[in-house]
Amino acid sequence: MMAAGRAAELGARVVLIEKNNRLGVKLLITGKGRCNITNAEFDNKKLVEKFGRQGKFLHSAFHHFGPQDIIDFFNERGVKTKVERGQRVFPVSDSSLDVQRALESYLRDYQVVVVRNLTVKKIIIEDSPLTKGGYRGVAGAISRIEKIKFSKGEVTADKYIIATGGMAYPATGSSGDGYGWAKKSSHTIVSPSPALVPINVKSEIVAELEGLSLKNVNISVYQDQKKKLDRFGEAIFTAHGLSGPIILDMSYEVGELLKKGKVELQIDFKPALDFIALDKRVQSDFAKNSNRLFRNSLDELLPQKLIPVIVKLSNINPNQKVNSVTKEERKVLLHLLKEFKLEVKSLAGFDRAIVTAGGVDLSEIDPRTMKSKKIDNLYFAGEIIDVDGPTGGYSLQVCWSTGYLAGQSAATVGKNDKMVK
Repeated sequence: MMAAGRAAELGARVVLIEKNNRLGVKLLITGKGRCNITNAEFDNKKLVEKFGRQGKFLHSAFHHFGPQDIIDFFNERGVKTKVERGQRVFPVSDSSLDVQRALESYLRDYQVVVVRNLTVKKIIIEDSPLTKGGYRGVAGAISRIEKIKFSKGEVTADKYIIATGGMAYPATGSSGDGYGWAKKSSHTIVSPSPALVPINVKSEIVAELEGLSLKNVNISVYQDQKKKLDRFGEAIFTAHGLSGPIILDMSYEVGELLKKGKVELQIDFKPALDFIALDKRVQSDFAKNSNRLFRNSLDELLPQKLIPVIVKLSNINPNQKVNSVTKEERKVLLHLLKEFKLEVKSLAGFDRAIVTAGGVDLSEIDPRTMKSKKIDNLYFAGEIIDVDGPTGGYSLQVCWSTGYLAGQSAATVGKNDKMVK
């Protein structure tokens, strides 16, 4: 939508082909329906750093259309925004529908022709005056798209932008179609994998904790008894493991470690206290509740839903009074609170992933224009390219920025070969 709108805004005649019966289906479910449209990181250098090795590729896209630009874009179209914890930017209305409607209005304003319920069958590659030469037997640029249920069976255009997303949430239409088209036009695809995805664990006890939100916890990842990474913040227990911001941010690295062997998560429920300080806190609580049963003595220390699980795993008699809990038993309790261990089973699949890692190889795309280096009239935007970032609005900002730049480039490059700034 951003690519189509920007190209039309600059005077191009644009057709947007949508396989669903409505635009922005995936957009509507982002941020649990609230749509975290971007992150209020206005320093381009720091923004780029959030994407690690891939970040350098995004310099130009963020320069042309960064976080402040997208905030202004929506503000001007009646979608007021607010900044929440972690610099996350949301609509004041907390409604992703407002974001989607603003984009549809953008398309209408510049007469973008939207064709819904239309599945692209294949890309037809043939000789064209635009060709740069043959690639793997492909001698020409993309000049036609053949589709199902279209009166003439094909659409001919001067420029094409593939912005089909990745494979995350396939129920929204993100079924990886664009990878096949890119391959046919001789592009390399970095193998797609789920990113920003929940982590499944082997222990069945997590089912008893399903829905429990954790705030201000520290979760570490271990392999071969060595700490590989850790994160501080929020997480949530699911029926099969863990999700939430810090889990999603670690998921890709956890997936890579799983390829090498056993991976363990350790949750520190009380990161503000070291073992000595926590032991003093526990002893103080026990002293205040000396005549209480152990199972009723942890109310001030832990969330209610967590208490039965900790009591069970501690092997301390739940019906004994806390004044009889031994030092050794207390030591076991402390380790549970500071090193709650869960062996990782797997990552959840694409159906629960927020974004896709992998995609069209960045070395085959010009970062200044989003144009293919192999096919002269082809551009890429969004999740189909091999870029993925952390949670907090970063992935959507990539979509806005690369879409804007691709649309702008497709509409202007070739017109005296000058870019609109």
